[in-house]
Amino acid sequence: MAIKKEKKDRFLNLGWGYSVPSSLMNLQLALGLLMAELLLGTLGYMILENYSAEEAIYMTIITISTVGFTEVQPLDIAGRIFTTILILANIGIFAYLLAVFSYFIIQGEIFKKMHLNLINNRIAKLEDHIILCGYGKYGREAAAHFDDHKLSYIVIDKDPELIENIQKSEDPILYIEGDATTDETLEKAGIDRAAAIISALPDDSENVFIVLTARQINPEIKIISRARDPRTNKKLLKAGANHVVMPDQIGGFYMATLVSKPSAVEFFSFLTNDFHSDIGFEEISFDKLSPEYQHKTIRELGVRHATGANIIGYKQPNGKYIVNPPPDTAFLPNSSFIILGNSEQLRAVRDFFSH
Repeated sequence: MAIKKEKKDRFLNLGWGYSVPSSLMNLQLALGLLMAELLLGTLGYMILENYSAEEAIYMTIITISTVGFTEVQPLDIAGRIFTTILILANIGIFAYLLAVFSYFIIQGEIFKKMHLNLINNRIAKLEDHIILCGYGKYGREAAAHFDDHKLSYIVIDKDPELIENIQKSEDPILYIEGDATTDETLEKAGIDRAAAIISALPDDSENVFIVLTARQINPEIKIISRARDPRTNKKLLKAGANHVVMPDQIGGFYMATLVSKPSAVEFFSFLTNDFHSDIGFEEISFDKLSPEYQHKTIRELGVRHATGANIIGYKQPNGKYIVNPPPDTAFLPNSSFIILGNSEQLRAVRDFFSH
């Protein structure tokens, strides 16, 4: 079915059972032929009839437009032959221009190009954004989370149906229709300026390609990848992924925990906004802080007193975590604090550390 749809899209039905490849409908070529006709007509009348530039342009326009006005000056034999050739050539050029114009209006190509140009201009201005590769069920969940938290992101997908769903969406989603495993597509998405990339494709091999390409282009970018096969986990980490998520494994663990610890799971769901709670998390990294906050202890920072939020976790420089770190825990290089609070408290945290 997909192959038939693709063939159908490549042809323009002209009626009476005839169709032409849509690739022949080139607006730039049509306009170029029209300008070339105007130029050749003007030069021809100037050379053959010794017309001035103004007279030659006027004569060319009234000839190709077939309005039937009288010649600027009487034409000799050479001028008449040239005018005949110009009229005959104009029939083909005008027919092609009309066909192209009709195609672009009927098929909506003009508006599509304007829409894509607008999106590409907005993408070119983004910095520290997120690139989301794949708009399947997991990609849509991630996009909804980004929308809720007002995060800038770009969707990349090569499935025409999914791209059409994005175009029909009421949300102004930035997207690129293309293969996320290629350098060109990722560079078009501004991967060199992006803060993170999520590879949520269903094919593990494609996710590996994306991780390899993204890490090569931007060594500092944060990479999160989906995986289906447990054996792919290590490959993705070796390829450069910071985190690998296995949805099936997480789903099984979640269901099992609902049996053994249902209240704990419900509370965690509450914290992660499954029930539209006002509670969230914030990660404060050492390297993003001004020197006045670096190397200080939790007690010296006084985050709870100043904002009402709580530091519930500490990621040590070696990558290990401490839950509910003691007040004497110091903010060291390559470490970060995990802070819990409501939206107002977390906003106060960001303001606190931005001073």
